[in-house]
Amino acid sequence: MNAQRPRYAPSRRALHWLMFLAVVAAFVFIEGRENFDRGTPARLAMVQAHFWTGLAILALMLPRLLLAFSRPAPAVSPPLPAWQAVPAKALHLLLYAMLVAQPLLGLFTAWTDGKDIFIPFTSVALPALMAESESLAHQFEDIHKLVGDAFYWVVGLHVLAALYHHFLRRDDTLRRMT
Repeated sequence: MNAQRPRYAPSRRALHWLMFLAVVAAFVFIEGRENFDRGTPARLAMVQAHFWTGLAILALMLPRLLLAFSRPAPAVSPPLPAWQAVPAKALHLLLYAMLVAQPLLGLFTAWTDGKDIFIPFTSVALPALMAESESLAHQFEDIHKLVGDAFYWVVGLHVLAALYHHFLRRDDTLRRMT
């Protein structure tokens, strides 16, 4: 590692890329369900894989948030002007909020829908911590879908910003996370 080019700690880099893979997997599972007829075991397996991948993302967010707020990010070289630094910070906070909100909305949808949530490869169901309510389940599901659609745009903006910094601005923003 070059001392003049600080990077994020290995734990933060690992969490970033592991969550990237988990988000891609959640997307593949939920979009892949469309390849199977409603009510089939294969479609249910895709939805369950999406659900549990979402819970894994939520679990990974705890250490990620602890690290993000306990250790400052390495400085960007050359430093960002304020008109870039402020939106960059806001975008990261929005990504973190969405990475917490989406799994919670999915969990709330499942609980209020009244369906058992079985732990994979067992007959053990998670206890429902919310009462069954069809109307509330639909509301949670609608919000989950809306935030999910917005999330794709926010992630796309995050990727475009990283590429802008790497190829056009030629700073070390992307290298800090690799």
